[in-house]
Amino acid sequence: MFFAKDPKGKTWYVQFYYKDYAGNKKRKRKTGFVTKREAEQWAYNFIKKEQSDMDMLFEDFVESYWSDIQADLKDSTVDTKKHIIDLHVTPYFKGRKVKEITGQDIVKWQAELKKKGYSETYLRSIDAQIRAIFNHATKVYYLSVNPCDGVKTMGKHKSGNMGIWSDEDFKAFISTVNSDTSYYYAYKLMYWTGMRLGEMLALTLGDLDLDDKSVMITKTYRRKKGKDIITLPKTEESVRKIYLPTFLVDELKNYTSRLYGIMKEDRLFAFSKGGIEKDFKNAIQNANKTVYIKDIRLHDLRHSHASLLISKGIDVAAISKRLGHRSIRVTLETYCHLFDGMAKGVADDLDKMFGATNCVDDDFEDDEEE
Repeated sequence: MFFAKDPKGKTWYVQFYYKDYAGNKKRKRKTGFVTKREAEQWAYNFIKKEQSDMDMLFEDFVESYWSDIQADLKDSTVDTKKHIIDLHVTPYFKGRKVKEITGQDIVKWQAELKKKGYSETYLRSIDAQIRAIFNHATKVYYLSVNPCDGVKTMGKHKSGNMGIWSDEDFKAFISTVNSDTSYYYAYKLMYWTGMRLGEMLALTLGDLDLDDKSVMITKTYRRKKGKDIITLPKTEESVRKIYLPTFLVDELKNYTSRLYGIMKEDRLFAFSKGGIEKDFKNAIQNANKTVYIKDIRLHDLRHSHASLLISKGIDVAAISKRLGHRSIRVTLETYCHLFDGMAKGVADDLDKMFGATNCVDDDFEDDEEE
């Protein structure tokens, strides 16, 4: 390893040969270091990283982690993960060697985050990121001990404040919304189909087949740095056909007939996520001037649709497919409390059946032991 100052004598550079993770010999040269010690530290960390040595610093491994996984993730997912890791994970473990981080360190890190008053669901999201990092280190880079193993998961998967509107609630709400606006039809589409907000915002005229009474979900919408971005949906299962009730088909025929000059590739709803969320909040406040409407989030229209289907006894597999869930398990875990309510209803039905069919003779004796 060779160290020297540049010709002007203001900074240092380092030059050396190293072997990468596959054993290939390579040459590296890096300039611009203020001191020789800084150049030595950089070279040491670089070699550890290239050789996938868990003696490397945590922040250097995070760089490897990103280069390994980001090609398989949506940009929006990468942005979310990066934000959480850069803000809540890397600063705490920066300067620590990966192999020296212990379960006790993870517990102390969790304790520090819990003091900051974040929601349970956000704590769960943060916790998931550090577990993903160390799982990757264990499975791909052969870290001998995963410090997250045996440490209790922080936060909760569900917030517990899921808002649900019945069909009566929704009808009361929508009756107060101006039917001349695009928002009116967007709310109806979300409530009666359960599609995600991003999926609804990405819809084009070509996605509708009103003769077939259906809509195809093939993409999702988001806005980044002032630009509209259309990408693939959340999961493969999110690509689906949703069949529409006849009354909603009639509403959509009325709406699309008013969209002068719209082409098949044009979006049905030109507003943004922020725009419709703001309007929804204002619409609830306006509705409450005449009828009482529970304050819910826009995303809760999707939960309300699921609740409606469950209350009608629709098969869970059909519900899962309609919502575009990755699996039936996701549906059951998300709406377990609603299915619990149905389970009680089953017991009540059995009581009614027993009362109607109970014709056992009190004098009958069973010779067999139970």
